[in-house]
Amino acid sequence: TPEKLSDEHRLMAQTTDEFVEGELLPALEGLERKDWDLARALLRRAGDLGLLGIVVAEEYGGLDLDKASSLVVVERIARSASFATTFGGQANLCILPLVMFGTPAQKHQYLPKLVTGELVGAYALSESGSGSDALAAKTRATRQSDGTWVLNGEKMWISNGGFADVIIVFAKVDGEHFTAFIVERSFPGVSSGKEEHKMGLHGSSTTPIILQDAQVPADNVLGEIGKGHKVALNTLNYGRFSLGAMCVGGCRGAIGDAAKYAAQRRQFGQPIASFGAIKHKLGEMIARTYAAESLNYRTAGLIDDTLAVAPSDGAAVARAFEEFAVEASIAKVVGSETLDYVLDENVQIHGGN
Repeated sequence: TPEKLSDEHRLMAQTTDEFVEGELLPALEGLERKDWDLARALLRRAGDLGLLGIVVAEEYGGLDLDKASSLVVVERIARSASFATTFGGQANLCILPLVMFGTPAQKHQYLPKLVTGELVGAYALSESGSGSDALAAKTRATRQSDGTWVLNGEKMWISNGGFADVIIVFAKVDGEHFTAFIVERSFPGVSSGKEEHKMGLHGSSTTPIILQDAQVPADNVLGEIGKGHKVALNTLNYGRFSLGAMCVGGCRGAIGDAAKYAAQRRQFGQPIASFGAIKHKLGEMIARTYAAESLNYRTAGLIDDTLAVAPSDGAAVARAFEEFAVEASIAKVVGSETLDYVLDENVQIHGGN
């Protein structure tokens, strides 16, 4: 539970809050203008503060902390929703699969610079004809006579796609064996498409990743050939768990905004916070958020108990998120629906009185 957070957890929360208040929120306008140099600088700053390496072993530059620490950080990063997407693409979708499935050589090559934010990461799974049905992907990987790989295909809706340096890409070897690859933007044949026109999250980059005879070294297979579904699904299990916590963070921000407005807005000679209807709205927002928060922390506690012996063992982390896949999915659904409710009630408190 949040009440059982350690002093270390609370210090991490304070550090993240100060980063969000002092550096992220003032930068929102620049991010909305798609200033990706600014986004990269903010990732570097997050790296300096240790926020990108929560789940990474110390030998690769991380902090090797528990999953409750991850919740503490992402809940607070969520207040800057666009940057939270950038952050998640880095810390959850690129760093985590390397932690779980990378070889020691791959981890030494990529994790230290991803943890500091010197390199920006992304995760390329979806295609125009395969979203939830990821194994229907058409991107192909062909092994060359010298052991290297050539990838061809187009990935869609990739967070950080416009400026990522390292991309976890999924392709079918010989059109059949679904496999994960570590692909660098600098490799020949790798490029980004145009930024998507989105309804929200305008301060995050979302583009296609285009692979035209992209040349990938032999050693850049992530995990085993034909076992890419293990990489994809366990990464997404963690991502869903993290998104649930981000939704709780968004709820907390909206509740604070609504409560402040209700205390200041006066009608009939008194603050609207004194009206029964407004009290009911605030109470219901808080109750639902409490339930979602409890779900997230309970799940984090269960995962941390499972990993107590080897918290940074990649294979153990993968097994834990496979075991708690259902809870992670529930966290995302409950968090999303709770946030939707809380934001709607916040709008009503501001405009419906």
